[in-house]
Amino acid sequence: MRQPRRRLARTAAAFAGATVLLSGCATYGVDPGGDAQTGELTYWMWEAAQLPAYQQCASDFEALNPDIDVKIEQFGWDDYWNKLFTGFVANSAPDVFADHTSRYGEFAARGLIEPIDEQVERAGIDLGAYVTGTTELWVGPDGKRYGLPKDFDTIGLYYNKTMAEEAGVTEAQMKELTWNPVDGGTYEDVIARLTVDTNGVRGDEPGFDKDSIATYGLGLNSSGGPNGQTEWSYLTQTTGWTYMDKPAWGTEFNYDDPRFQETITWWRGLIEKGFMPPLSFTEGGSLDQQMQAGKYAMATEGSWTIANFAGLEGIELGLAPTPIGPSGQRAAMQNSLADSIFTSSPRKGAAWKWVQYLASADCQEVVARSGVVMPALASTVETSQAALSETGLDITAYTDQIREGTTFPFPAVLNSAEIQSTMTSAMDNVLAFNAEPSSLTQVNAEIDALFD
Repeated sequence: MRQPRRRLARTAAAFAGATVLLSGCATYGVDPGGDAQTGELTYWMWEAAQLPAYQQCASDFEALNPDIDVKIEQFGWDDYWNKLFTGFVANSAPDVFADHTSRYGEFAARGLIEPIDEQVERAGIDLGAYVTGTTELWVGPDGKRYGLPKDFDTIGLYYNKTMAEEAGVTEAQMKELTWNPVDGGTYEDVIARLTVDTNGVRGDEPGFDKDSIATYGLGLNSSGGPNGQTEWSYLTQTTGWTYMDKPAWGTEFNYDDPRFQETITWWRGLIEKGFMPPLSFTEGGSLDQQMQAGKYAMATEGSWTIANFAGLEGIELGLAPTPIGPSGQRAAMQNSLADSIFTSSPRKGAAWKWVQYLASADCQEVVARSGVVMPALASTVETSQAALSETGLDITAYTDQIREGTTFPFPAVLNSAEIQSTMTSAMDNVLAFNAEPSSLTQVNAEIDALFD
């Protein structure tokens, strides 16, 4: 389900390129494909860590369906989408591919992927068997279903337990952090406390040198683009702010809302105070690599990174839930991946069998036991938790928010490539201090204009 920086592409160029390529994929130009029930299926995915589990699923599936062969191909995140867009244009995309909520709306609108409502109904699939909130993510702007959830994720806070203990920050404190956009609450207190300059002075002590930092209290992954999934969404959602006029497929956006801009102002202020690195620092390595090197004391990341962080050597990590905000609750974005069928596949009958198997308990139990990601079927959650708990991390920081109802859905949108490109550039400028958060008001107008 993941790649080193899974969710939204690091480069807006990939999205801009998507717009150009997809412009040649009008609905009327799509080959209707065929419904062959047998043959060789090509299946694409981007997450290398999950490849062994899905290879096992493919072997098990082939044993049950000897007249179908599954060829799995794995590519890194950026290469994956570039190759897929090119495949759409050339009518050579894979029969089935792992899809993302930020992308499938455009594919569906252009007739590039198959709705599966009829197949789901005929198969008698119980959509209520999946983790709450995952099935809704795959209902497109036309009201049709384009995937069955294969996994789910939320956001949590990794922290260096040794650094926390040396700073006098307890595990109990980490589990009950509070935040507000005015003074940052106890969350900012802890971030400041865990920040240490090159002279050994902490961020909350006299003589702290914000321009010469040995360890930043909070790591930075990117500016967050339009979604801020792991960067700032867990903060903005506790203020009452929402991305747009609807939970999904909205046409009026809220980046001009004072609550959003006040949150971004606070978050960016951590850089000014020396508690979080400048945007340019993110080019020096991923969050887990920076924590391994002792450059970051804490980092907000998704549940898909558990294996990466748990595998760090010479460092003892803790995992805490996101802080409680002005709403009196925590918040964490919830997302789920699914598998889509290419409309032009000549083997859509066989492709559906594979998609159905990928979403079944047989395959998701295999994925659960791999201890890399949390599958979406509720019946597999216990297996997944047991496997992931072997990492030594308390994954309830992730799972409790789903149980307690404090998650919110990934904001699926149309015009996603343009929005990603526009907001990534705008947020990069804000985080680089080339523009003020108030500049996002004009950016919001530009995004709204895409839907006029």
